[in-house]
Amino acid sequence: MLRVLIAEDDLLIADMTEEVLVECGYEVCGIARTVADGVALGRLHKPDLALLDMRLADGGLGTEIATQLSRFGRLGVLFATGNASHVMQNARDGDACILKPYSSADLVRALEIVAEIVATGTASPPFPRGFALLPRATITRRAS
Repeated sequence: MLRVLIAEDDLLIADMTEEVLVECGYEVCGIARTVADGVALGRLHKPDLALLDMRLADGGLGTEIATQLSRFGRLGVLFATGNASHVMQNARDGDACILKPYSSADLVRALEIVAEIVATGTASPPFPRGFALLPRATITRRAS
């Protein structure tokens, strides 16, 4: 069972996301609303994956959590945002992003892809709507 850290300042979205992920077999190790809380939870629980909102309650960015936690080992990072170009320009320690609003199915598929990137170094389509790989990820094509 993969452990997921959620950093989301909207409590309704965070709770719904946790519910969806638990139903799909993930263990949610914590929900953070700020960069400091996200880093603390990440250091404590050492999650496999992180779903990080770009803009958090303290005015911080999800990219700050990814950067700080990258010092402690490989973490699969999926950024959630309404502005993908901002993520593409500023995220050095992430694997992919998904545009808000997203469906539960698209979120789960996006996390599956990020887990694949961590495990194999590659990402296999199909990609969900609003999903984009960040520069460090590699795409592989499935044989037809």
